Amino acid sequence: MSESATSGFTADVLVVGAGPTGLLLAGDLAAAGVRVVVLEKRAEDSNLTRAFAIHARTLEVLDARALAEPLIATGTFIPGVRLPGGARVEMTALDSRFAGVLITPQYELEGLLEKRALAAGAEIRRGARVTGLRQDAEGVDVDVAPTEEGGEPVTYRGRYVVGTDGVRSAVREAIGMPFPGQAVLRSVMLADVRLDAAPDEVPAFKGTPEGFAFVVPFGDGWYRVIAWDRNADLSSSAPVDFENLKAVTRAAFGKDFGMRDPRWTSRFHSDERQVPRYRDGRAFLAGDAAHVHSPAGGLGLNAGVQDAANLGWKLAAALAGRGGEALLDSYHDERHPVGAMVLRISGALVRAALASTPLTRGVRNAVGTVARLAPFAVRRAALYVSGIGIHYPAPPGSHPLTGRRAPDLPLAELDGHPSRLYEALRAGTYVRVVPRKANAKAEPGILTVIRADAQRTTLLVRPDGYVESASEG
Repeated sequence: MSESATSGFTADVLVVGAGPTGLLLAGDLAAAGVRVVVLEKRAEDSNLTRAFAIHARTLEVLDARALAEPLIATGTFIPGVRLPGGARVEMTALDSRFAGVLITPQYELEGLLEKRALAAGAEIRRGARVTGLRQDAEGVDVDVAPTEEGGEPVTYRGRYVVGTDGVRSAVREAIGMPFPGQAVLRSVMLADVRLDAAPDEVPAFKGTPEGFAFVVPFGDGWYRVIAWDRNADLSSSAPVDFENLKAVTRAAFGKDFGMRDPRWTSRFHSDERQVPRYRDGRAFLAGDAAHVHSPAGGLGLNAGVQDAANLGWKLAAALAGRGGEALLDSYHDERHPVGAMVLRISGALVRAALASTPLTRGVRNAVGTVARLAPFAVRRAALYVSGIGIHYPAPPGSHPLTGRRAPDLPLAELDGHPSRLYEALRAGTYVRVVPRKANAKAEPGILTVIRADAQRTTLLVRPDGYVESASEG
């Protein structure tokens, strides 16, 4: 039992929000022996979803938690995506076990992450709507409103609090963190439907000067349709006119695929926003609470999950007396630039998709032409859309691999030892990868494994799969 459990603290870490970001974070913390409580305002799980694209780097993060293969079994794995302008970005050349994009409903991921978090010892308290918080030198008090069934307000106390509670984050508002940015798309229609005929390409996207339509299968007979009508600027609370949805789809594709039987419809406004700081004292922000952007490229859920993977091991280390303030500050230093990059990528994609004048359509088509004629541009797009190309700053003079994402290296086949690096990362600790015949010494808190290849590079890999240091010979 942690010290906080016996000193008036509800938990070491309070996580606000039980989406993919919060649940992965809670599972990581609980697996590290941290007492964690998740506060979720929804009283029940939802079987509806807005996000559905899981990119290669996120699948690697899940693989390091033994969750990638179970998740892949729930969806459809596709080799690439098409950009506005016609260029197709193939992911098959990525140096990853997961060279492609997984299409699966967000609730499938949430179910796996919740099961893992609960099994590791995390508590999830639903119907807990956060109304405010206060920080002091020792911890954070988080106020929760009475439930719909009644009762009294409750205050939870933790060493730290992490807001993973989305674009309308109560944690962000409570700490007074600004969320500058702008609206990009208004009144985008969403629907889960049945189709009589499947699109020729998966996922399918087409735009016109008056709007666009996007169709993607969930793999269980249902399809998600996202459509935007330039001439219908309605409130996000306005009901979706199903005939209008079909008409926008027909205008884009020339047919509506026999769209029928909508089980869920909604509208949303898409903003581009990012907080200036991911940390405020003992409060942290992650996922959509820290950065929000257009759905183009399917990057939002992936960025949030990777925020959590970066923050979890750092909080666990700080609570155990290792790393201190500098390690906690590195969460902002490493992830804020990534969030800004995601805004740039998704913003460029959505603006290309919305090109409506002859000039902007010409720019969009030129971008597509350049991408088709310049393979290096497509490879670069694949690296950053997939997350495989993301890396963190390294100190001057560091080995070139420092700060880079570690590939899934094969390891020597020894009894009881993992056969590859991402299996070794399931221990939740640093992993030192040493060459064959090296004189490896056991070190506390570090799992030492042996390379199966002939390379002489020694790597110290962080729990989140990035190289802390490297040396040759």
